[in-house]
Amino acid sequence: MNELLTPLEMAEADRLANNEAALMAAAGRAVARAIIRRYAPCRVAVLVGPGNNGGDGRVAAAYLATQGWPVQILPVASATPEQVAKAELVIDAVFGAGLSREIAKPVADLLRAAKRIVAIDTPSGVDGATGGVRGYAAQAEFTVTFFRLKPGHLLYPGRGLCGEILLRDIGLPAAVLADIKPQTWRNNPTLWSLPARAATGHKYSNGDVTVLSGTMPGAARLACAAARRAGAGMVTLHADAAFIPPEAGLIVRAEPLKTLIADDRRKVWVCGPGLGVAMAGAKLAMLIAAGKTIIADADALTACAGAPEKLRGVAVITPHMGEFTRVFGPINGDKLTAARTAARLINAVMILKGPDTIIAAPDGRAAINADAPPWLATGGTGDVLTGIIAALLAQGMPAFEASCAAVWLHGQTAIKAGPGMIAEDLASLLPGIMHPETSLLHHPRNGPADQ
Repeated sequence: MNELLTPLEMAEADRLANNEAALMAAAGRAVARAIIRRYAPCRVAVLVGPGNNGGDGRVAAAYLATQGWPVQILPVASATPEQVAKAELVIDAVFGAGLSREIAKPVADLLRAAKRIVAIDTPSGVDGATGGVRGYAAQAEFTVTFFRLKPGHLLYPGRGLCGEILLRDIGLPAAVLADIKPQTWRNNPTLWSLPARAATGHKYSNGDVTVLSGTMPGAARLACAAARRAGAGMVTLHADAAFIPPEAGLIVRAEPLKTLIADDRRKVWVCGPGLGVAMAGAKLAMLIAAGKTIIADADALTACAGAPEKLRGVAVITPHMGEFTRVFGPINGDKLTAARTAARLINAVMILKGPDTIIAAPDGRAAINADAPPWLATGGTGDVLTGIIAALLAQGMPAFEASCAAVWLHGQTAIKAGPGMIAEDLASLLPGIMHPETSLLHHPRNGPADQ
């Protein structure tokens, strides 16, 4: 159930199912049951709007009443903040995810008066397509939605305002997805498979990665460490002149860049981390002209500020929001569309990093990652992500799938590392996340330790 449907796609799914009354009844019951499981009986007010969201709320109210809960239905057109404030729990059944206008002040005042809120579909005011807020949206303790999540459930600020998100089956057949053909997914391992090592393989057949180093060699070394742990057979760090103390297993080369570029075995390159802006721009152009597979990050992106056409020819870019804005301009609230548009513009996979990282392909496919912990936001972790992507590309994964896999693995490794982690902690934990079946803890000889 990883497909993410926009409000328009969800409306089409409802139309194709052609059973509105049954779906509404199932949705309302699902909301009521979720409330019964989480709260003791209390005074409930159901704020209902004019559409299907309001219909779901009326069904929920009726079900709660049959279970002995004191329930009052408050049509939003005639309710007052004083009525709302008297309730111990408010069900927000006003608008849902498909709202296409700003929340009016009288409705916002009703929502502000609520002590505790449970939302149906999304909190009213949260745009289900973008996660943006249309004027005002109240914080929900939890949100009940149906059939499939929407992008707005995973994209901030909507994701935070939803509270706990409960996805419920209401009998809508999955077969409708064949007609809808969704192009957005929640990122997880169902979208990709990691490369398998051939029994007869060798270090070059397992992928060769070259990482360019410059003024801040620590960033390049983080990328190298991640690429090695993520399975690349050979990893080389290229430095122009400065001596970089080698690590066991890491090759450091200092000959002219054009010499390494001429080596056909060196297909995958990392350009940008710690390289310096001037140097990154010149070397990026050389790699693009040579037709290499390139992950561009950090200084390579800043070198293309206001000139995204300079990135055409790369395979993957990994900007955070500031870098994205420098290259492509302001986003104006719709991160998903912005990421897709930029990916098409430069014909490369876009990884727009953040608490709701978006991976967008030039063909319109996109995935939203919702499983990374907040402590991943620390210096150097982006360089680790770049190294993972490079290793997976070098082992033959397509760019979109490699990017999705790398982002997910990056987040899971941070979860394993725990709060207080630093970027250097991540690479050594990668193998256990990528191949948990090889862990001693999973070995049958360990018996009770498995439990």
